[in-house]
Amino acid sequence: MKTILLSLALIFCSIPLLWSKTGDTIRVVSHNQTIVVTDPATGVKAYRQWAVFPSAKVPVRKINLLVTFGCPDSLRCADWDYLDHIYIRRKGGVNSPSVDYPVGRMLTPYGGAFGQDWSFDWKSDITDFSLLLRDSVEIEYEHTGYEPNDDRGWKITITFEIIEGKPVLEPVSILKLYDGSFPYGDSTQHIEENLKPVSFVAAKNAQHARILIFQTGHGMDANGCGEFCSRYRELWFDGKMIDKRNIWKKCGDNPLYPQAGTWLIDRAYWCPGYLQQPDVFDLPVTNGVEHTIDMNMEPYVTANPSANERISAYLIQYKKPAAQHDVAIEDIVVPTGSKTHLRKNPSCVNPVIVIRNMGSKPLTQCVIEYGTTGFNKRRYVWKGNLLFNRQTEIELPGTIPGNAGENIFTVSLTAPNEKKDANSSDNTMHTVYTKAAVHGSALVFHLRTNNQPQQNGYIVRSSDGKTMYERALGTLEAETDYRDTLHLAPGCYELVLKDTADNGLEFWFNTRGGRGFARLLNIKGQLLKHFDSDFGSEIYYSFEVSADTTALALPDALPAVGVFPTRTSGKTTMDYFSNSPQKVTVQLVADPGGQVIEEHIYEQLKEGVFTYDLSYRPAQRYYLKVYVGGKLVFNKRVRVGG
Repeated sequence: MKTILLSLALIFCSIPLLWSKTGDTIRVVSHNQTIVVTDPATGVKAYRQWAVFPSAKVPVRKINLLVTFGCPDSLRCADWDYLDHIYIRRKGGVNSPSVDYPVGRMLTPYGGAFGQDWSFDWKSDITDFSLLLRDSVEIEYEHTGYEPNDDRGWKITITFEIIEGKPVLEPVSILKLYDGSFPYGDSTQHIEENLKPVSFVAAKNAQHARILIFQTGHGMDANGCGEFCSRYRELWFDGKMIDKRNIWKKCGDNPLYPQAGTWLIDRAYWCPGYLQQPDVFDLPVTNGVEHTIDMNMEPYVTANPSANERISAYLIQYKKPAAQHDVAIEDIVVPTGSKTHLRKNPSCVNPVIVIRNMGSKPLTQCVIEYGTTGFNKRRYVWKGNLLFNRQTEIELPGTIPGNAGENIFTVSLTAPNEKKDANSSDNTMHTVYTKAAVHGSALVFHLRTNNQPQQNGYIVRSSDGKTMYERALGTLEAETDYRDTLHLAPGCYELVLKDTADNGLEFWFNTRGGRGFARLLNIKGQLLKHFDSDFGSEIYYSFEVSADTTALALPDALPAVGVFPTRTSGKTTMDYFSNSPQKVTVQLVADPGGQVIEEHIYEQLKEGVFTYDLSYRPAQRYYLKVYVGGKLVFNKRVRVGG
């Protein structure tokens, strides 16, 4: 396939912005590895760039917003979980009026312990803004916060992935319903004053309406509102309640883990390190008829309010759906190399996909063909009842074969409702993935419990769902070593370690819980896999057992290192375990400044536990860094002074 790369320097912009077309996909990059830091004086800093999008004549099937974060080359990653926005500021040129449509809501991660090679990617479907993303558009990344800006920040890339093709719905108009930060809990500024009903008359050629809502809770009053309190929201249309939900999100399964801060604590519809996915509601409308939309928050008043609800909501009117029978593949969750799905990958069993009904008729069945390149394809007939624009996750039967290294997995959909698909351009998807690790038939699972073992239990299952080994919830003792030898026949297996409190075997904020760890060893006691103790909700590890010794994964070349507590007024302890003795250097480094405060050198260290007394140090943050053979293998933030 021929690839064409075009660059255009707009006469009103000093930086040329690029868009490229590969087949039916156009990629518009508005911010290319832009260094983003705060403005501590104001708390807000804007990064604006003009970009060139396709003209209105180009049919658009789908638009994905891709956001990539990394650590700047000259700075370290930033610390705090700030609320950032991606805006369409102007459309048409420098003299055009402001539009000011937030199309992306980014909650930054706690990046204090990320290394310089760290990066992460997020994606969101923003097809509903296709009317605005045409021709010359000014895109702004708005970064908030007050942390220092001379030694930390982010390196961001913003890409708009525009897939050409017949629209599922042809847009007619877009209207902003609500947009702002609204006080919540204040008796003198009731939030309903900002969420008044909005009426609109359906356009003459509109038969379909979509409500799009971005909402997150912020602030911290005596009840934890709005960041740490769950409150319900109602959505009413023409006098009928069409949705009621808690504005709340669990964070213990965050794919970006661990982070330096309170990343796993549940929040008001967001988690640190998260590109928010909007709530979407599809409704029929009658042209020329007046309709009313009303949003209501749970009644709430407090004595000293500080909470606010940040809400951006839109109404998009469309013509009728283009097709009656149309199914699309939205995502491949397993197997994939995507960082968004890293908690369930690599895996050797049960592929997981997401499909969406793009047809006006309910989707009751479709045919799914799937498999790895070089291996036999499988066929599965899915049956259900999926309404227009709804999506569902499907677990497909069977193991996931593969060769050593990278593999390609392909999924194809056909025959929606036993009909010909009206648009086959989005019926096939493939992912690149790494085959699950292969181990011998005898393994040792070494679990060291923390002070709260009642929260933990683990199970080993075969690919057919049979339980092979289990230590159930409520059966474990505190601060105890469990070394379970697993004798497994050749096949595919899953090891799942759960934590019912969603705070793993270690969480710096939970000092009473202490620290535990989990390791998978071979029968010789060599480390095969070290699981990070700060895992939140669960550890999932899929692996294959084989009698072919030439295919077995090698012992882990990196050591297992842990430090706890990381918030202390005195002592902290480091545990170290590796497969071979090496020279190990441990440094305590001041933050900010980077000054090495302590250095400990251990010659030919293989295993050990070491306690460091930091009570003499002033209250501030430090980093405990571990180098093996001169290479940094561990970097953990330690706060002295609580």
